[in-house]
Amino acid sequence: MASSDRKRIWGWWFFDWASQPYNTLLLTFIFGPYFAEIARGYYMAQGLEADAAGAAAQSYWAYGLTAASLTIAVLAPFLGAIADGTGRRLVWVWVFSACYVVGSYGLWYVAPGGDQLFFAVALFGLGFIGMEFATIFTNALMPSLGDHDDLGEISGSGFAFGYLGGLIALFLMLALFAENSATGKTLIGIDPILGLDPEAREGTRAVGPFTAIWFMVFMIPFFLWVKEPKTQRTKLDLGRAMASLKELVAGLRYRRSLSAYLLSSLFYRDALNALYGFGGVYASGVLGWEVQQIGIFGIVGAVAAVLASWVGGKADKKFGPKPVIGFCIVVLIVVVSVIVGLTRDQIFGILLDPASGASDTILFVCGALIGAAGGALQAASRTLMVRHTTPDQATEAFGLFALSGKVASFMSPALIGIVTAATGSQRWGMTPLIGMFAVGLVLLFFVRARGELE
Repeated sequence: MASSDRKRIWGWWFFDWASQPYNTLLLTFIFGPYFAEIARGYYMAQGLEADAAGAAAQSYWAYGLTAASLTIAVLAPFLGAIADGTGRRLVWVWVFSACYVVGSYGLWYVAPGGDQLFFAVALFGLGFIGMEFATIFTNALMPSLGDHDDLGEISGSGFAFGYLGGLIALFLMLALFAENSATGKTLIGIDPILGLDPEAREGTRAVGPFTAIWFMVFMIPFFLWVKEPKTQRTKLDLGRAMASLKELVAGLRYRRSLSAYLLSSLFYRDALNALYGFGGVYASGVLGWEVQQIGIFGIVGAVAAVLASWVGGKADKKFGPKPVIGFCIVVLIVVVSVIVGLTRDQIFGILLDPASGASDTILFVCGALIGAAGGALQAASRTLMVRHTTPDQATEAFGLFALSGKVASFMSPALIGIVTAATGSQRWGMTPLIGMFAVGLVLLFFVRARGELE
């Protein structure tokens, strides 16, 4: 492989490295639990009991993710059609990178007190939308990175590299910034650096600017080394772009494997996203974990994800992406079932000694399995999508791929919010994910292993 091609692949990998902290730090392990903490305090101040307040906080977070995901679901295919119609993708990466930076940096201003819940969710949603749309356009560059037989390994290595970046970012946040709410100290026993005030939770709130700055710095290799593929450039023509999208969607009835795959991923990918989005909130509300403990949980999951994404990429190259996806879905169904059956003092009715830490150990194992299965699943999913498209329609196809995911991503938080509110239980609120994964697994049987290359 030429050095310029290798550099282009490395630049493409750096997007995963730069953007992963939004998921690791904001969605799951630092800001999400912090939001749950301040929201729970707000609802308790309004007179709710602790369990009801935790459920209300989870519902609020769920509805915020629902709104952001619905926005992505509606716009993704249209933006993809416009990008493919003009032959320009990198300009959209710039645009949505700006949303990423503004949304994440603004989370610094979400102070304790609970009266900024809407402000917090709106800013988080802006950055989340930016991350997801930027991902669509970077994924669309994937077919031009190498031969089809090599793309599984390229995708897996990219996810492994991204998870490694998320792991390092998480460790730095826990060691230097995020304070324990009781002691005011970071994970290594020091005050938050830069003179940040632990009583105002400035160490934890610094996760917003930290994530924004990390992204800006590590996107430099991407913008230097990744160039627009040589395609025909045309002026923006909305009518032509929409006609192309309509033709692609209408053609799905003749492309049974792609249709089955989009439906399958509609359920399983965004059940996974919901699991990421609510893992820290669940651990905070059900087991009473502090942000630091949730962060350590995240480190365990991220280490597993790095290893599993790399191994999964090798398995993808040898066996193909479909078997990797099926195996990972089965693992996640088992994990969610365990999470639903777990409390501080029992699992599936079997009593546990709360003082023994058994429930904590079980959840740590679950976290490792979520990280491992989730990393390999996402990498293989990206490869299987490439097997169902061509370079000239890649952005439209990945726009539909995002749509298939975001319809479910809009549904998953909504279902969690509804079930949580109806039952008053955070545990039972997670049960819809079991069904989502199971439906995705069944639909996967109708997908061709080599996509439309067969």
